[in-house]
Amino acid sequence: MRQGDYSAPTDAFVRSIDVHELLPQQEPLVMIGSLEHYDVARTVTSLQIQEGNLFVEDGKFTAAGMIENMAQTCAARIGYINKYIIGKGVQVGYIAAIRNMEIHACPLVGERITTEINVVEEVFGMTLITARITRREELMASAEMKIVVKDDKGSVD
Repeated sequence: MRQGDYSAPTDAFVRSIDVHELLPQQEPLVMIGSLEHYDVARTVTSLQIQEGNLFVEDGKFTAAGMIENMAQTCAARIGYINKYIIGKGVQVGYIAAIRNMEIHACPLVGERITTEINVVEEVFGMTLITARITRREELMASAEMKIVVKDDKGSVD
């Protein structure tokens, strides 16, 4: 993949990327396992829930963990754009708002979840997304989020 190439990469290519290169978070705070799909409007990640995960309590991945997983899926999208499209470094982002959050079930240790975000709108450094976490085909959680990215000068765009 060439820098500046706006075409959708293959899923095989995005799966080969180490997510640590895309995120400002590092272990033990990384809440996505792999990038599965990227295009301009949709990003998908997966995560195998591990016993030692900071957001596991009583054998279950908590709601707070699912929120962080959704936000880090957004961060992986921004990290991909920065690294592979515009040639920029990793940026720090913040959750500005969460709306219509629904938790249907918490995944158990050992289970794999898939998180999909869809961009609704991007304006002035803020991205509005819808997010869904599934286990196999079962909906575990959904939400709308506003993510704000800090610019290179340290202020929020």
